[in-house]
Amino acid sequence: MTIALTCGEPAGIGPELAALVWGALRHELPVLWIGDPSHLPAGTPWEPAAPETAPDIMPRALPVLARDFATPRRPGAPDPAQAPHVIAAIAEAVALERAGRVAALCTLPIHKQALIDGAGFAYPGHTEYLAALAGARRAVMMLACDALRVVPATIHVPLAEVPAALTAALLTDTILITHAALRCDFGIARPRLAVAGLNPHAGEGGKIGREEQEMIVPTLDALRAEGLDIAGPLSADTMFHAAARSRYDAAICCYHDQALIPIKTVDFAGGVNVTLGLPFVRTSPDHGTAFDIAGTGRADPTSTLAALRMARAMAAARGR
Repeated sequence: MTIALTCGEPAGIGPELAALVWGALRHELPVLWIGDPSHLPAGTPWEPAAPETAPDIMPRALPVLARDFATPRRPGAPDPAQAPHVIAAIAEAVALERAGRVAALCTLPIHKQALIDGAGFAYPGHTEYLAALAGARRAVMMLACDALRVVPATIHVPLAEVPAALTAALLTDTILITHAALRCDFGIARPRLAVAGLNPHAGEGGKIGREEQEMIVPTLDALRAEGLDIAGPLSADTMFHAAARSRYDAAICCYHDQALIPIKTVDFAGGVNVTLGLPFVRTSPDHGTAFDIAGTGRADPTSTLAALRMARAMAAARGR
């Protein structure tokens, strides 16, 4: 079944990625790009499409659910006037997926400042907006590649505020949502989770911080008592080498960089952003708008291709 691909920020590399995706996947996986076809690189073959017609069109042209954004694309220079259209493309893709007309959703990168300036966008990012559209109590961000899956319990939080933000309730929620997603979306019958400590050496018995002893250990013990397979809290500096990674299916980390540094070191180009806890499948490339190279022909589709293939696999795991 077709995967919906939203346009993202038109001034970034999103339109170029759409064209590259068509070239790479035209005989493998049908996608439906939602955006303004005038923003696509010159010479990109495209045809108007719906989810149902995309598979037939894909071998010869990029299937496009065409929307008029009213202003031209200027690579590297976001136009706030396009913000409502960017947001509408996301909402439309979600509606198509919830109606069963597409199997999954892959989103290209947005520029939050342009969305705020042009449409008063009230969400920190894609993840929170998608959770609101879905009516989900909470969504969780996973970064995944073939060699590693990581989930930060706190995301865009200043480092000084992480200890207060990392509560037992938040950690429990993150672990349970991750566990359920590994079973539902990745087909892992009995997920093995590893949880990083907050402090160096996971606190070293309370000598380098008390968060592990006072909150993390009791939280993990309670979840183990419910039958979850959880290792930790582990020292973060020893849990991401190859042998350690073979012992778990996903790593739960305490803060943003603790999770993202290892995966971007292991596979910088091939990482995929996955939103867990939604009633539909959503993936995204693990990079931003890349304004500095937009329009230069240097966009790398590796992460987007991985995101689309992962979306297909997750949809299949859900029986879509």
